[in-house]
Amino acid sequence: MVFYTFSEQQPSLAIGTMYCIGRNFAAHAREMGAEVPDGAPLVFLKPPSAYTPHTGLVTIPKFSNNLHHEVELVVIIGKDGDTITEQEARDYIIGYAVGVDLTLRDIQTIAKQKGEPWATAKSFRGSAPLSSVIPPHSIDDTNAELELYVNGELRQKGNTNQMERSVPALIAYISSVFGLRRGDCIFTGTPEGVAQIHSQSHVKAILNSHTVLEFTVE
Repeated sequence: MVFYTFSEQQPSLAIGTMYCIGRNFAAHAREMGAEVPDGAPLVFLKPPSAYTPHTGLVTIPKFSNNLHHEVELVVIIGKDGDTITEQEARDYIIGYAVGVDLTLRDIQTIAKQKGEPWATAKSFRGSAPLSSVIPPHSIDDTNAELELYVNGELRQKGNTNQMERSVPALIAYISSVFGLRRGDCIFTGTPEGVAQIHSQSHVKAILNSHTVLEFTVE
């Protein structure tokens, strides 16, 4: 069992299901040659074993040659809820973090071509580096800055005001389909600028200039 790290003292909270939203930034959808989904959001999952803590190490799986970074605002769920309304949604948030959805782009491309699931490309061990969790009052999730650097070079920069679907809308949808449980989290989508990370790279992700995630790719 793996647990979140909080910037302020909180009861121990085990990491549950990680719900990830695809193509929630139009510019990123375009750079991938895709459209923003009509209707329901595009959702995929990562297991708790995908978690990599701040300052951790990520190993590129031997079956892939193309690891990509995708920086995201992550929403941590603090209590169980089914069919949560958008008006109630923020009552279920225990905190926020900055995370990176690591993607094996070569494996994902093959899966897309064959119409197969993305699980191997998106959900491998260590594929979800996550910062410490900050309290919900610390940021405005409608206007939060995201940045990602690789070896000191700025690769991604965006704002959650560019998201196609808001945090409350995502909580409402996911809870209506899957139900949300204490310890689950939501990766809310990435801005444009995704690119390959090579072995021996140092990655730094920042939320609102102060919440920082750093990890090294072996």
